[in-house]
Amino acid sequence: MTDRTVTTMDAITHAVGLGRAGDRDTARTLLTDLWTELGPQGDPLHRCTLAHYLADLHDDAAQALTWDVRALDAADSLTDERVRRHDAGLNVRGFYPSLHLNLADNYRRLGSFEAAERQIDAARACLHTLGHDAYGTTVRRAVDEVAEAIRDGDTEPRASAPS
Repeated sequence: MTDRTVTTMDAITHAVGLGRAGDRDTARTLLTDLWTELGPQGDPLHRCTLAHYLADLHDDAAQALTWDVRALDAADSLTDERVRRHDAGLNVRGFYPSLHLNLADNYRRLGSFEAAERQIDAARACLHTLGHDAYGTTVRRAVDEVAEAIRDGDTEPRASAPS
């Protein structure tokens, strides 16, 4: 692992921590600046991680959708080899349930229920890639919550959604 990789992931982690502690504006600014620095050809792991977390920092579903699409696009160019250089226990296919879930939730919040349904189906199709641990349980529960909200035509933000 290069020093640049550690530095970039540390910067992402730091910004995410600020956002989770309530300083969402600073977190958004730091992550957006880092996104600009990475550029469209930047490391796909960094782009995927950054965009995934940056989406959670936007209350507006359209803005969140933009970042979640970027996260999915970056994941599509990731390899297991690259992911495992960061964490030997990870694989790319384990990213997809959460990425599709987030897209489904954004489309649902925007009232685009057909698109939301397609994404929730995509999330369900790859739930088998998750472990039977707290993270897997959280994602599975969220998939069920979003699917129910889609069926109900509910566009309100979920109380359990990351923020």
